[in-house]
Amino acid sequence: MGSTTYPAILLSLFFISAHLVAQSAAQTPPVFKCSTGAKTTCQGLVDYVVPNATTLAGIQALFGIKKLYTLLGANNHPITTPRNTTVAAKETIKIPFPCSCFNGAGASRGAPNYTVKPGDGLDHIAREIFSNLVSYQRIADVNRIPNVNLIQPGQTFTIPLPCSCDELNGTQVVHYGHVVKIGNTVEGIAQEFGTTEETILKLNGIVNSTEILAGQVLDVPLKVCSSSVRKDSLDSPILLPNGTYVVTANDCVKCSCDSSKNWTLQCEPAQIKLTNKTWSTCPSMQCSDSSLALGNTTFTTTDSTCRATTCSYAGFSNQTIFTTLLNQPTCLGTNPNNAYSKMGLGAWSWNYLFISIHLVLIGIGLGL
Repeated sequence: MGSTTYPAILLSLFFISAHLVAQSAAQTPPVFKCSTGAKTTCQGLVDYVVPNATTLAGIQALFGIKKLYTLLGANNHPITTPRNTTVAAKETIKIPFPCSCFNGAGASRGAPNYTVKPGDGLDHIAREIFSNLVSYQRIADVNRIPNVNLIQPGQTFTIPLPCSCDELNGTQVVHYGHVVKIGNTVEGIAQEFGTTEETILKLNGIVNSTEILAGQVLDVPLKVCSSSVRKDSLDSPILLPNGTYVVTANDCVKCSCDSSKNWTLQCEPAQIKLTNKTWSTCPSMQCSDSSLALGNTTFTTTDSTCRATTCSYAGFSNQTIFTTLLNQPTCLGTNPNNAYSKMGLGAWSWNYLFISIHLVLIGIGLGL
């Protein structure tokens, strides 16, 4: 073997080692920064790549999600989707959970909790059961486990999922833990979720956009629908990104976010069986000083203005559902939900057809 072979081998080993170190670092489960006060809570959202085929009920139980429709809403599945619906291996499901801040980092609050089974190791729990959303070191730190190699069946540990309640440039957002897929780029992810490449790089402390790898969890800020929910409401704030919904007010109200509806929260009676122990029937959802009920809209027009008035959800207390009248400008002929617009457009179309036919007949009569 020539003398030049050894340096070549060493150089190759160096690059392989460097690549493995970089890959390992990139695959390390994240801890999202959360600088707001410790009393601040918000809604967290993270991707879960299902390791083995299961059901929605199985995922609900694993992550300690109290009600199935909370999971359904985060994934925009119909509210009537059965609990035993199969979820295939490697399928990605969005997991909603309460988030809070502590010591500059965000983590899931209260759930999920995992009870150790025979043969479980802390690394196995982190990597295999929770799909590398959290590191075993982070589980050990949060649960104050002195020796990560000494855990016993029957012990229950909190699993700190990554999240954040921080605002972005003074605006509330949902910090979404997005799992990078093969072929993803930071630019593509930014375009898909309506943010910028620079924002994602800064939030995740990434210097070079080519550093991301499949399986990595990125903090992606999602724009949320504006709402009329009062700060003293028991469900304040409701932060919903596009294409999601939530059932709130003790199962009485369903609110959804649809970017095509001017990024305004759309709420209506949930029309599902009540499962809470607070109310046997839902309180009134009528807007005061109005004939409108929650979710109803009327349209008014004058020579100079046109507007839509909606009975909107404003939150709830232990006794009451709050509502408020929301006025929004609209324009005839452009609002697809405007009945007057549809009538006006239809009438214009028929008039146009009538005039056209009339002109043709005149042309025939004149021998044109």
